[in-house]
Amino acid sequence: MFKIVYMGWVEEREQDTLQDRMYTPKFLALRGSSLYKFAAPPVTTWDWTRAEKTFTVYEIMCKLFKDSEILDRRKHCFGIQSESGEDLYFSVELECEQSQWEKAFHTAMFLEVERIQCKTYACVLDSHLMGLTIDFSMGFVCFDAATKAVLWRYKFSQLKGSSDDGKSKIKFLFQNPDTKQIEAKVIPKIRTQALAIWDYFAGEGPLLLTITSLW
Repeated sequence: MFKIVYMGWVEEREQDTLQDRMYTPKFLALRGSSLYKFAAPPVTTWDWTRAEKTFTVYEIMCKLFKDSEILDRRKHCFGIQSESGEDLYFSVELECEQSQWEKAFHTAMFLEVERIQCKTYACVLDSHLMGLTIDFSMGFVCFDAATKAVLWRYKFSQLKGSSDDGKSKIKFLFQNPDTKQIEAKVIPKIRTQALAIWDYFAGEGPLLLTITSLW
């Protein structure tokens, strides 16, 4: 049985702003590991297979927009960005509805983080194939894909910051537990990788990591 942590109406802003009707009612649901977008609420089991859009929660990022970031006069807006870079923009009528969505989304992330525990991504740096494992109970492990030799390993508690060049690379800043010095590690930027890291912090606690070019 899939746990449903959110069901509710929202207004979706159309991508084509030249249309007369800028917003369209949509029904969002967070069920199990997925976010569903419907034109009407699902009633039967079959309805769940007929969603307009379905996203895996650890492959999307949610952002609540500040007043300075909203696209028009509507307040209480939030956005969803998918792994493929698709942006969805939603509005709700009340601030409490926005808060309800935010709490539900973080709950769904937390449950998914607990279920997944570990994700490994392939990446290429300087023509060398590597693997990056994000273990949600341990931290980061980067290894040589051919020999499986560990290149570096850090706990989440050692992560002190991050940045990216806006194009192809992410720089992580870790604190060495012995020397207390900050050590920088660079890896290729992979959207799912960045979203998985964001998901961990959204699900586990305060967001300590900022991937600046994701939004």
